[in-house]
Amino acid sequence: MFQSLSDRLESAFKVVSGTHKITEINVAESIKEIRRALVGADVNYKIAKEFTDRVKDKALGTENVLKNVNPGQLMVKIVMDELTELMGGQSVGINVKGSPGIVLVAGLQGSGKTTFSGKLAKHLKEQRKLNPLLVACDVYRPAAIDQLSVLGESIKVAVYKEPENKNPIDIAKNALAYAKANSHNVIIVDTAGRLAVDEVMMDEVENIKKAIQPTETLFVVDSMTGQDAVNTAEAFNTRINFDGVVLTKLDGDTRGGAALSIKYTVGKPIKFVSQGEKLEALDVFYPDRMAQRILGMGDIVSLVEKAQVDFDEAEAKRLEKKMKQNKFDFNDFLSQMQTIKKMGDLKSLMGMIPGVSKAMKDAPIDDNALVRVEAIIQSMTPKERANPELINLSRKKRLAKGCGQSLEQINMFIRNFEQMRKMMHQFANMPAGKMNMPPGMNMPKGFR
Repeated sequence: MFQSLSDRLESAFKVVSGTHKITEINVAESIKEIRRALVGADVNYKIAKEFTDRVKDKALGTENVLKNVNPGQLMVKIVMDELTELMGGQSVGINVKGSPGIVLVAGLQGSGKTTFSGKLAKHLKEQRKLNPLLVACDVYRPAAIDQLSVLGESIKVAVYKEPENKNPIDIAKNALAYAKANSHNVIIVDTAGRLAVDEVMMDEVENIKKAIQPTETLFVVDSMTGQDAVNTAEAFNTRINFDGVVLTKLDGDTRGGAALSIKYTVGKPIKFVSQGEKLEALDVFYPDRMAQRILGMGDIVSLVEKAQVDFDEAEAKRLEKKMKQNKFDFNDFLSQMQTIKKMGDLKSLMGMIPGVSKAMKDAPIDDNALVRVEAIIQSMTPKERANPELINLSRKKRLAKGCGQSLEQINMFIRNFEQMRKMMHQFANMPAGKMNMPPGMNMPKGFR
């Protein structure tokens, strides 16, 4: 995510990182590279110019900066602060208060509105403990109603639909009455999109908004379209005056133009970002955290928050006890793997760890590796899962046939598992404050 921008900004910081102090000459050279990086990220030149002018003014006005802060660190700090401000300064929540709260979702076709609606329903149900109702108001795209129904069923959220009714305004009004009668305290209205901005589309969304008076109107946009996303947001905002923006497909955006420009241009905050198709892959947008990730600093706070969603204190204590007794088995391992999968795709998670994103930017990170591990474990008998030491050569050959992998892959997995289990056992029994790597032990290579 934003890899191209991150690399170019890093190059810009190198201009001053080897110097002893900030000067007009090295700042000017660094600023020129930062401006090029922003324009290359599909940020409007005017925005890039104003941004770099502010960075320059702050960099040259640093007489009172502590002397132990070197020029490179100082420039990174200034750019991070300015990036945070450019993207909105602070996180802005959505308003779902009401009887019920009403969220209207709008955007172009293909921007990911329907998938986002499902993700938002899951988010509100799990994080806010609400009882959402999804409303199918896209009466034009053939699969839209079916798609929303499948999403609703997968997260156990009710879906209001009228397949024979082609009037989205009536559907929205009927859904509102249904929600009130069935104790749904928030409804999420998925509206139709078009391939381009047109009057018919705008009139329809505007009329739906007038009819149901939403507490929150969200504009969903494909972040990979860069400056076009910003222009589309402007057109929508002029007509429906939305409350916030949702950036989808952020995992495929290496430039970052939409994220950096949209708040400045439209004057409305980014409220959510979506990465990937998994319904868990929705994050509240924090400008400061995004600035840190753009600058290669990771986002450890968001990673911890993701982990806490699925954290079970009783389960953690049970696992700790098993590790101390060296009884961690394949059932425990499978459970932990499934928890990791719930948190999102591996590449996104790795990018949140400081330093890892840069170190592994060219490394292939295959989410299917988890699937292959699951296949091996699920090919085991219940007795084998609970007793890893039972797996001898003949059992390994049977596992290889059962999961469609080679005997070499099975051997590697078992070997890595045993090494990991031994290390976990030694760590679990170490006194507090002495968590060093056990002598002779190397970190396992990871499961391929």
